[in-house]
Amino acid sequence: MQWNLEVVPVTVDDVDRAKAFYSDQVGFRLDLDVRVGEEMRIVQLTPPGSHSSIQLRVGSTRLHGLQLVVDDVDVARGELAERGVDVSPVTHFEDGIRREGRGGDWNSFVFFDDLDGNSWVVQERPSTA
Repeated sequence: MQWNLEVVPVTVDDVDRAKAFYSDQVGFRLDLDVRVGEEMRIVQLTPPGSHSSIQLRVGSTRLHGLQLVVDDVDVARGELAERGVDVSPVTHFEDGIRREGRGGDWNSFVFFDDLDGNSWVVQERPSTA
């Protein structure tokens, strides 16, 4: 049996503001925005090429270290910055310390937070070519 993690709930203060941030600035695809009652709204977005989505909901618990994996961290950083996301420079870890610049395989990252303090890591996967 295969088990897939396909939806991660992300709590925010304002669903409309977060929806705009993730779709317009980060570039996630809006999959669903429906009300299923007076108190419940489902807003689901998916990163480009991903099989997993996020679902926005009002709440105060924040997530730290949500991770996206990309083929080219420089291109991903450029796209985020171009869309107005406050994204870190490309960094790597050396002796447990975060340093600016690219690292080896699986060791090149950029970081950003959404408008509510949920934090994201974008990691470059090694080339398979």
